[in-house]
Amino acid sequence: MIPIISKLPQTGTTIFTTMSALAAELGAINLSQGFPDYDCPAELKELVSQAMQHGHNQYAPMAGLMSLREVIADKTEKLYGAVYDPETEITVTAGGTQAIYTAISTVVNPNDEVIIFEPAYDAYAPAVRMMGGLVKSLQLEPPDYRINWEMVKRLITNRTRMIILNSPHNPTATMLRKEDIDQLISIINSRDIFILSDEVYEHLIFDGRTHESMARYAELRDRSFIVASLGKTFHVTGWKLGYCIAPAYLMREFRKIHQFLVFSVNTPMQFAAAEYLKNEEHYNYLPGFFQQKRDHFRAGLEQSRFKLLPCEGSYFQSAFYDAISDEKDTDFVIRLTREFGVAAIPTSAFYSKGTDFKVIRFCFAKTQETLDKAVDRLIKV
Repeated sequence: MIPIISKLPQTGTTIFTTMSALAAELGAINLSQGFPDYDCPAELKELVSQAMQHGHNQYAPMAGLMSLREVIADKTEKLYGAVYDPETEITVTAGGTQAIYTAISTVVNPNDEVIIFEPAYDAYAPAVRMMGGLVKSLQLEPPDYRINWEMVKRLITNRTRMIILNSPHNPTATMLRKEDIDQLISIINSRDIFILSDEVYEHLIFDGRTHESMARYAELRDRSFIVASLGKTFHVTGWKLGYCIAPAYLMREFRKIHQFLVFSVNTPMQFAAAEYLKNEEHYNYLPGFFQQKRDHFRAGLEQSRFKLLPCEGSYFQSAFYDAISDEKDTDFVIRLTREFGVAAIPTSAFYSKGTDFKVIRFCFAKTQETLDKAVDRLIKV
């Protein structure tokens, strides 16, 4: 056996893979990994089929189909008042995670520092470390998970290269507010710090809230990589179709790396997405669609011993289980899966130090039948 020096020596199989595999093994209801258990719209599948039948089965342009980039630019301007050039400032990616990795690779060099707010999506820190960067984590705490901006100021040094933000947030379902944006602008205004804004749940916002995209603010837009997911928007996570928008000087470097990671993204799906995205109804309905699921799931869990945390956006609902058990959250979710037939995610998996607040995360992007079955089991815990 040839010796190998691991670039990610502390990294193993993700908790999402572990819990989904356990759910499949036991036939449990899988509320762990974030994907729908219902099909995407028939019209969207028909558009893919048409693209294939019309011969669109070879490489797409490296940056993505221009027709898709143009409709993304139109959508971004309508939603956030921001004008991006589809020729030079938008790139279609193989999902949001590839866009995140590419953006980090673009600007993070050895010994650069990157600020991450935990609990955090598990793809951020490994990408930083792969580039030789240093992760500086700021721990957020339940139930509100608000950012302490005074602590952010203390973390910043002359080596701080990037701040990674995620709103609506996975796993906490919180959202950035205007006061957060004001604080962020004041902190970075005189510093050479880039922003990576993970906005894959941009349309999953509830109770009339406003999504504070970095695209809304010129002071942030000019230094931000904004990542979005058509897989999340169209209920097709398996298509791995996303995009990144950024000012031309950043996108130019982004594409240098993108072309050697995937070169281009699946062509028929791009043709379908370009056509489907022209109709604003195909994403404007999403807040109401998912709010109904959120409200239905929360109403059911009110009968349980779980204590629900606020859910402002995304399709995740977190809950304290400390009134039920004092087990570690990793042990509790395994027992929940084995004994009650419902799989969830322990939020300690989103903290680098495995911090356990006795909070677990459920995904409610499921049919009403699935949610009802899950609630029936959870109220017995």
